[in-house]
Amino acid sequence: CASEFDSYIPYFYSTYEEENESVVSPHRKIIVLGSGPIRIGQGVEFDYSTVHAVQTIKKSGYDAIIINNNPETVSTDYTCSDKLYFEPLTVEDVMNIIELEKPEGVIASLGGQTAINLAQPLRDHGVKIIGTDCDAIERAEDRKIFEEVLTSLNIPQPRGEAVTSVEDGVRAAAEIGYPVLVRPSFVLGGRAMEIVANEEMLRRYLKTAVEVDADKPVLVDKYIVGKEVEVDAICDGTDVFVPGIMELVERTGVHSGDSISVYPTFSVGEKARAAILDYTQRLGRGIGIRGLFNIQFIVSEDETVHVIEVNPRSSRTVPFLSKATGIPMPKIATKVMLGHSLKEQGYQAGEAPRRNRWYVKVPVFSFSKLRGADVYLSPEMKSTGEAIGYDDSLNRALYKALKAANMRVANYGTVFVTIAD
Repeated sequence: CASEFDSYIPYFYSTYEEENESVVSPHRKIIVLGSGPIRIGQGVEFDYSTVHAVQTIKKSGYDAIIINNNPETVSTDYTCSDKLYFEPLTVEDVMNIIELEKPEGVIASLGGQTAINLAQPLRDHGVKIIGTDCDAIERAEDRKIFEEVLTSLNIPQPRGEAVTSVEDGVRAAAEIGYPVLVRPSFVLGGRAMEIVANEEMLRRYLKTAVEVDADKPVLVDKYIVGKEVEVDAICDGTDVFVPGIMELVERTGVHSGDSISVYPTFSVGEKARAAILDYTQRLGRGIGIRGLFNIQFIVSEDETVHVIEVNPRSSRTVPFLSKATGIPMPKIATKVMLGHSLKEQGYQAGEAPRRNRWYVKVPVFSFSKLRGADVYLSPEMKSTGEAIGYDDSLNRALYKALKAANMRVANYGTVFVTIAD
């Protein structure tokens, strides 16, 4: 910090020189990995979990160190943590800091996909990963292993296959049946996801949109039409606590970050709700989660529930659900990662009591400011923010959220819906 007097700013950049101004504390330390650079407006939801985790770590008697180089986030404010390393989230840069600081461990499950992708290479270098470990991450994110977990737990999922070549993809899609949802493995924000209706579209996608080979498999899943439902939960290895279930307004195939999300659910029957809670509990324990995790479901017309995917980390909906339910999810999960069970914290397994009010999250887009932008919503996330509305009635909560998202909404009149044959 360049100034005319001595001052302490715990904010560091690395250089390839001999001098080191980062003084190592003798206290016990925990490092939290942030989200890193994402598209504008897409890092703040993960930042919420990171900042609340840092506050909990400090209250628990540790020094909290953040590694993050996303300039739009609160976690990169120097007043947030005991130390901030404004460094790239790569193995080399993170290991340089770990070798200097010698922390008790690293939390990789709060910064989205960028952070969690570092868990395995860091463990390979002898680093202790706090919370959900690398084996559990692999069970959730390796397609073949995840399918085996679902089969062993007798939980249904859309038929799918991981492919490593164009011809394998064409064969798999023909066997599964079009339309199919195609996506790269280990991505954030639905990057390069697409719904494909025929072989011509699939070949074009596999040749131009993604790099597909043995090290970069592409997932080909049956696209099922239905309601999309999302759950954020906390598992301590034994018990699973579900603060709430959210229902998305848009059709399946639109990224959840671009969807209008409603808590509590407004059209999901009790049969489906019971299945969702049951599957969430079984998956948390079966995968081996310790901390936050997110599950996305499809509910068909006959109330059959399929699992789309499990994210063994904090998700984009954690801030919304935390505010809607009044349950500080990142703080509870951080204490779980530090060794305090849910029961010790006063939370019982199962779903928290539902609130009587309605809470609606509406995405904010930059289409009006960017000429020529593709305004079609898809599995790839395009929103750059979000707004929340709440009220005793669902329509007023939705109206407030839409207005807060800067959308023009008439508060009077009638809407007529016609269905063509």
